Amino acid sequence: MRASRIAACGFAFCAAIALSGCGHKLVAHNGNNTVALYPDEDTFQKLTELKQKGGTIGGMIGGLGEGIAATQVDNNTRVKILSSDDRGAEVEVLDGTYKGRKGFVAKDNVD
Repeated sequence: MRASRIAACGFAFCAAIALSGCGHKLVAHNGNNTVALYPDEDTFQKLTELKQKGGTIGGMIGGLGEGIAATQVDNNTRVKILSSDDRGAEVEVLDGTYKGRKGFVAKDNVD
C-alpha cells in the first residue's frame, strides 16, 4: 500500500516536470506585440543584412521582406528551443495560432 502510494506520487511528480519542462517564451521589444518567426536562419541573416547596410531603401526593402517572409507570433508565446547559436534559436511554437510551426528567431527574442 505504502509503496504504491510512493510510486503514484513519483509518477505524478515526473509528469508535472515533463509538462512544464519547456520554459522558454518569445519576447517582443520596443513596444511590439509580436516577434518575427523566420522560416530559417539564412532568411533571417539575409534580411538583417539588407536592413543594416542598405540605407533608407535597403531598410525599407528589408522591412518589406520581413513582413512577407516572417510569421508574426504573439509576445510571451511558449516555444521549445530545438537548437541555438550566437544569432538566435531554431524553435517550435507550443501555443496559440501557430502551434507546431518551426522557425528561427533572433537571440534577444527568446527567454
